[in-house]
Amino acid sequence: MAQPIRFRRAPGGWSDDRVRAQLERPLDDNLGATASDPWFAPPPGYEARRFDMADGSFALFCWTDGDDNSPNGADGGPVGYWVGNTETPSELWRTDKYGFDEVPYPVSRWVQRELLAGLHDDEPWFAAYPHVSWFFLPVFCSKDGAETTRAFFRDHAAGFPDATREEGTGFVEETLRPGTLDDYRETMAGKLGTSTSLDLVRMSAAIAEFTAARILTEAGYEVTPEIEVTTGHSLDFRATDPNTRTASLVEVTRPQPVSGRSASDPVAAVRDTAETKTSGQLEAHGGGVTLFVDCTSFPADDWAAVREARPEVRHRPAVVLRARPDGHVEGYRKGSVPIDLSAAIDWV
Repeated sequence: MAQPIRFRRAPGGWSDDRVRAQLERPLDDNLGATASDPWFAPPPGYEARRFDMADGSFALFCWTDGDDNSPNGADGGPVGYWVGNTETPSELWRTDKYGFDEVPYPVSRWVQRELLAGLHDDEPWFAAYPHVSWFFLPVFCSKDGAETTRAFFRDHAAGFPDATREEGTGFVEETLRPGTLDDYRETMAGKLGTSTSLDLVRMSAAIAEFTAARILTEAGYEVTPEIEVTTGHSLDFRATDPNTRTASLVEVTRPQPVSGRSASDPVAAVRDTAETKTSGQLEAHGGGVTLFVDCTSFPADDWAAVREARPEVRHRPAVVLRARPDGHVEGYRKGSVPIDLSAAIDWV
């Protein structure tokens, strides 16, 4: 699977002639490139070019004689920054890659203005969801995942059954609005994936982690994703009580609806999915983790069956829940859950 879009940093002096010879000409020979001025003014002290390819891919390149705010560990001096979802010219193959938060802020801001404008030109309806547009920009503009990640929101309501794209995307917009996950943008956005194949199961499972972060935040906890533990695994979240500094670990799993799996009924689907998680990652950890079983993918009738049966999930403590696009979350508990979620979940 390809990665979210990132910058390449190319040390050395650049000029219009070098850009034409080593970037524009190879791109034009292979892909039919059109070079132009960027849509937005480049950062002060930089020159820039935009490249649009005949296959719809693009690239941006800016360069300067003095990189005063170079990334950690990189020398200053003349340098160029490349970003794009097209093939990389051979002159840049051995360059180091950096995330949006690692390059100088003026460069990152300029590139993101260009990318957001392109996204909203392609998908005008995304403009109503600025937090979703910005947060998932590294995958919305990635080489292989641009169409599939956009389609997940546009055509599949961000994994919500019986919902419009506006309702599903609106839920994620509200989840991202407080900014609690901004510092983890590259990691969390990347969970959506950058594959040319539309994998609704994996993408919905990624949104389950955003739902969990929203629940924990609304319940008053500080959230830190991707916690490495001694078993060599990473657990999804650490939830910290801001008053006592007591921390709890949380792992999330999202069962598929019965129509998309071999389980005979929704109750069995919940049990089977939880067993897969508990017999592997959580068993290796040896306890002390709260399991969230997110049944948001279930249609209303399937969830009603689970809510009535309240099946065991072979792990305690656990929370079995279902979220709706309007933000309402229902759930039940198994075992002594160490985090108080009453402000975020309507217990049934």
